[in-house]
Amino acid sequence: MAEEGATLNEVMLSAAKTDSVELFDEVVEGVTKGKPFDINHQDGLGNTALHYAARSASISVLEKILEYEHPLHEGEGGCDVDLQNRIEGYTPLHFAVRIQDADERLAVVESLLDAGADDTIKDKHGQRAVDAVPADDEDVRRLFRKVEADRKVDKGDIANGMYSDGEPGSGSGSDED
Repeated sequence: MAEEGATLNEVMLSAAKTDSVELFDEVVEGVTKGKPFDINHQDGLGNTALHYAARSASISVLEKILEYEHPLHEGEGGCDVDLQNRIEGYTPLHFAVRIQDADERLAVVESLLDAGADDTIKDKHGQRAVDAVPADDEDVRRLFRKVEADRKVDKGDIANGMYSDGEPGSGSGSDED
């Protein structure tokens, strides 16, 4: 049970720090009763619940935060996976790559990247999250390489029957040679 007097935003931060699904569920229950809550609430340091869940490898709560939609307002309430904190300019992804346990690091980084985290954001020191991945963590490095490769393949690279001049035919594989 949440402490008396704590706001739902404070309870959410606590749930994220401790991987407490029960506290997270209390927050959602409070929202359904009309209590105010912001999934993207930033504390004095600029950290959100997602920052704390990523930093603490609170995988259960992290997944609930990423899946959260406001229960009373359809289409409202999605989590911003790219908010930067005030101290270092870290996103949740910057915290995730610093998790000590390799398996937890992989799980959290994969969840954040799958949720659309932007791996190109730099912190206040000009570092991207991938720059802090331990040198021997090939699994996490592979995830970042895949995201980078996917980003390089945009809609313009996919064959659609039209060529760069907007006319059908005329390129390789054309019948008009």
